[in-house]
Amino acid sequence: MNLNQYTHIYLIGVGGIGMSALARFFLNKKYKVYGYDAVKSDLCQELEKEGVNIHYDNNIFSIPKELKLLKENKLLVIYTPAISLNQNIIKYFIDKDFKVYKRSKILGFISQKYFTIAIAGTHGKTTTTSILTFILKNSEKKVISFIGGITNNYNSNLVMDENANIFIVEADEYDKSFLELSPNIAVVTSIDSDHLDLYKNKNNLYKSYLDFAKRVKEKGIILIESSINLNFSKPKRGFIKKYSANEISDYYANNLNVCSAKVFANLFVKSSPKNYNCIAKRAEFTLPGKHNVSNMVAAVAVALMLKVNIDTILKSLKTFKGIRRRFEFVVNKKNLVFIDDYAHHPSEISSTIKTVRLLFPDRNLTVIFQPHLYSRTKDFAIDFARVLSMADRLILLDIYPAREKPISGVNSKMMLGLCTNIDKQVCEKENLLSLINKIDIDILLTMGAGDISELTEPIKHILN
Repeated sequence: MNLNQYTHIYLIGVGGIGMSALARFFLNKKYKVYGYDAVKSDLCQELEKEGVNIHYDNNIFSIPKELKLLKENKLLVIYTPAISLNQNIIKYFIDKDFKVYKRSKILGFISQKYFTIAIAGTHGKTTTTSILTFILKNSEKKVISFIGGITNNYNSNLVMDENANIFIVEADEYDKSFLELSPNIAVVTSIDSDHLDLYKNKNNLYKSYLDFAKRVKEKGIILIESSINLNFSKPKRGFIKKYSANEISDYYANNLNVCSAKVFANLFVKSSPKNYNCIAKRAEFTLPGKHNVSNMVAAVAVALMLKVNIDTILKSLKTFKGIRRRFEFVVNKKNLVFIDDYAHHPSEISSTIKTVRLLFPDRNLTVIFQPHLYSRTKDFAIDFARVLSMADRLILLDIYPAREKPISGVNSKMMLGLCTNIDKQVCEKENLLSLINKIDIDILLTMGAGDISELTEPIKHILN
């Protein structure tokens, strides 16, 4: 595929975090960029200010006229897998004999030109990608990085240098998107059951990860979190390495200590079959939580593979500002704390709540959670209930459906009934702000991958 033949780009579902990064990539490459989305989100409005022409009506009459006049070799149409091929706009271009491509296919095409680092995993992809990007930028390496969140150091989900030779990308398991990539270095941060609407069972999910690892290029490296118990194939003339924040491994951290929402840890690298070098004592890192330390170790390991010096790595860890909605302190006062997080899977929720408890022991924790997808809620209802019951007060919003239709009997009231919190309730999203006005809050934690993020600023305003 020759991307240079196209003059115009049209992205269907442009407001998604992955699609918006593609829009910014093509803007940077001086293409004329257009898009459709159902919601005029803050991210869409940012894209419009940057020069993306976006419409919000799902009908073919809203497609800009100039696009309809283009030949198929001048207009590249890209869609997110969250949108059905039966959607009106996609069908229009298919009927007009335009080729329409999934986002993952285009990322695969782009990556072919670069030394590619693909970061996969049910959890931790965005944090690991952001940390690694920041380290490599500070080492003056030239990178293009597609990030699944807004990194605070660059206020963007795309980091793009001129004359880049390294391509960093999150390798998404949803819809088997990561099988479009053939990386030089692959990182697998975690594998928990998820997306069972697609995979049906965990064995199919595991097979997909094993297939992803087989796509690593000759002389490549697979870096795996040490608790993952799968038999990955070693790349031809390459290596499999492991890392951990829990045990001795090829790359690992120990003696974790939390102080003022920062983490200090010793970092080790295996130097021979029985020897490990301590490359840093009390390395300072800005994101609390053992899960975040694990992500940090993965990023450090890849940076060392790319010959980044340890002083640059340590300085980067100390000055990394985090990612929006990844354990983000929205309000941080002595007597009032508000943290917002993207957690939407039981394992993520558990890690996030445990980190809050570690930082603020003996404080009263209010959790507001918006479940994401009916299928995920159905598949993991008992696990969700178990981890959400760790809160002193639990407020559940209605399920955010995203791409799905309702499933009979699956709703937030069903989940609430499984939770053991004494203080618990379901609240409609539009009534949440008035509820917050009426209750006393000590520590507030909001979580979810849906549109709960729209409430962050209004809640902040109330609390302040």
